[in-house]
Amino acid sequence: MGDWYVIAHIPAFIEDEAHNAVESYALDKDGTIATTYVFNDGGLDGPLKTYRPRGFVHNDETKAEWRMQFVWPFKAAYLIVHLDDAYQTTVIGVPDRDYAWIMARTKTLPEARYQELVEILAETGHDLTKLRRVPHR
Repeated sequence: MGDWYVIAHIPAFIEDEAHNAVESYALDKDGTIATTYVFNDGGLDGPLKTYRPRGFVHNDETKAEWRMQFVWPFKAAYLIVHLDDAYQTTVIGVPDRDYAWIMARTKTLPEARYQELVEILAETGHDLTKLRRVPHR
């Protein structure tokens, strides 16, 4: 599963000013996903924030719908909107389209690839005026 750099997002309130954002996933023996989301808040050298939600595959057929549990017993729905065949870029959203994340295995993407992923967000009805690129060192 591994590390995914957040290249851009329509942020949730906890990550409005995220820099150096990385989300890491590890499949546990019980089938749940140990998740660690780390970023510097407010700047490249800002205070380090770490969140550890637990992930659950909700749709066993497609594996594209997860639930993330930040606080027990509540689970929020997350959708894998796009995952490329090489497993190098992904677009994650939520059902109401309030939040989204463009992530990659590298800290940067070629501009053309980034624009392709942005277009996927547009096609799924996300408000691109809220999209923010996440700076990385």
